[in-house]
Amino acid sequence: MLTPVESGCSNTGPRTQALHLVDELRRLGAEVRTVEAASPREIDPVVEQTGARIVLAADNDEQINAVVARMVRRLAPAPSERPDDLPVGRTVPDLPPLAVLPLGSVPGIVERLGLPQRPAEVAEAAVNGTVLRTDMMRHDGGGVCVDGVRIGGGDRPWRGVVNLDDAVLADGTERILACAVANADGYAAADDLVLAEPDPADGRIDVAVAVPVVTGRFRRKVRIEVRRARGRAVAVHPEDSATFISDGLVDELKRKRTWWVEPGAAGWRR
Repeated sequence: MLTPVESGCSNTGPRTQALHLVDELRRLGAEVRTVEAASPREIDPVVEQTGARIVLAADNDEQINAVVARMVRRLAPAPSERPDDLPVGRTVPDLPPLAVLPLGSVPGIVERLGLPQRPAEVAEAAVNGTVLRTDMMRHDGGGVCVDGVRIGGGDRPWRGVVNLDDAVLADGTERILACAVANADGYAAADDLVLAEPDPADGRIDVAVAVPVVTGRFRRKVRIEVRRARGRAVAVHPEDSATFISDGLVDELKRKRTWWVEPGAAGWRR
């Protein structure tokens, strides 16, 4: 059974796309049940259906993140109950693969991962397609990240410590213009400055920190230095709050947060 999850489709265009998707699924012989989720908890009964294939109709990346986060919440074992067959370097099992119909017009995770975007193509991928497995990130606040995180950017420099594994990218003494914690490339640039070029399936997090550096003894100039590294886990400890965006969600980072990679944990039908 395939289960489309309609996430707040509120206007004629997206609603028509979702209905077209349902028609295409049925044309391909799928048994279809639709569920409209207005809150994360309403996703749980869908996630817990053994054998069901989930087809998500989503307005934005934040809604995709919400479904993946509920999958992790419901399916990840407690640290004390780690099964022997859990892949090395992972805290979650392989998540059930998602087929995603993007309803919004802004490029997002679906486009960046090269997944099908039209109702007929998404239905075909859900029924007869293959599975693409990619990395995702978890953090110590209990959430997940599929695309990436950008901290700072714009006209609000901040200070903080950024450590990736054993590498120190910022020690707290310099102003940071932007910091990218990237799995895919949605937030790997800031103000036309490329910070990182991540591969969402290489098993590593790409981290970059952009800082202003003053050069010259007599004619002082300011250039932007970008420090880059790849690794498994990054800790960011801001001295004061810094605005960040993660999978479309904008918030303030006010305390230390650690992100780590879950290699190959996310699955996508294509």
